[in-house]
Amino acid sequence: MRIIFMGTPDFAVPSFSILVENGFDVVAVITAVDKYGGRGGKKLLQSAVKKYALSQNIPVLQPKNLKHPDFVEELRSYQADLQVVVAFRMLPVIVWDMPPMGTINLHGSLLPKYRGAAPINWAVINGEPETGVTSFKLKHEIDTGNMIFQEKLSIGEEETVGEVHDRMMELGAKVVLKTVQAIEKGEFPLLPQDDTKVCKAPKIHHETCEIDFSKPIDEVHNFIRGLSPYPTAWTTLEDQKLKVFKAKREYAFHDLPTGKWITDNKNYLKVTVKGGFIHLLDLQLQGRKRMEVNAFLNGYKLVLSN
Repeated sequence: MRIIFMGTPDFAVPSFSILVENGFDVVAVITAVDKYGGRGGKKLLQSAVKKYALSQNIPVLQPKNLKHPDFVEELRSYQADLQVVVAFRMLPVIVWDMPPMGTINLHGSLLPKYRGAAPINWAVINGEPETGVTSFKLKHEIDTGNMIFQEKLSIGEEETVGEVHDRMMELGAKVVLKTVQAIEKGEFPLLPQDDTKVCKAPKIHHETCEIDFSKPIDEVHNFIRGLSPYPTAWTTLEDQKLKVFKAKREYAFHDLPTGKWITDNKNYLKVTVKGGFIHLLDLQLQGRKRMEVNAFLNGYKLVLSN
């Protein structure tokens, strides 16, 4: 069975490598075009998937336009039986409908929950006790195809989305392997999604990552960990943007207004919310390094007016 793998970030690499390591014939890889980045934005950066593909001497295609006739013809020349997609962009019909065995996708949620671009973030932000991965057959509407396999993954009450992401990408790789093996044997389920249970996981933008300290304590805590380490929740401290990577809850009764900053300028920095206080533990002030709260307070004495 000839396979074309499509993906870009670190999340996709375990799913790619597990196929190679188990002897599947990955004949080519489709990934994002190289981008300039790094210090000064002058270094040309390759995707994680491209780096792995090159290490395995697998051809890499990086089309800007997935509908361009030259790319479509090149893709067809590989005569793939199956395409596997993990963390890539939306595909046109001419691409996903090309191989005789179709195209499968790995999604980072228990579909039909959290369809969209940021399923792991939203599961944590919403305080879900579990999430998971789903393999499914692609069709035109995004994340709506018939499901093949699902595996659940618990979410710890203090876990950040980054921690869940790292565990999920390993679980996802196992599901991808299981799915491809089942397709090769011709023995796999195709389960329709229940559209009455759909909830969305739209792309998260920087401006929507601002912390609202007027919300209940658990919602604020989940919001911070659901955006850590990326794209990162933020607030404003003395007219400067402050990123918050980690926080903890202190449940307590108080009659203080929400959003009040409290510190001893040594060991703790906390903000009043409904139901108690949010302690900020891991911070990065605009233009400075990321650091733990005691180091932050050691170099930045606050004069709080409220």
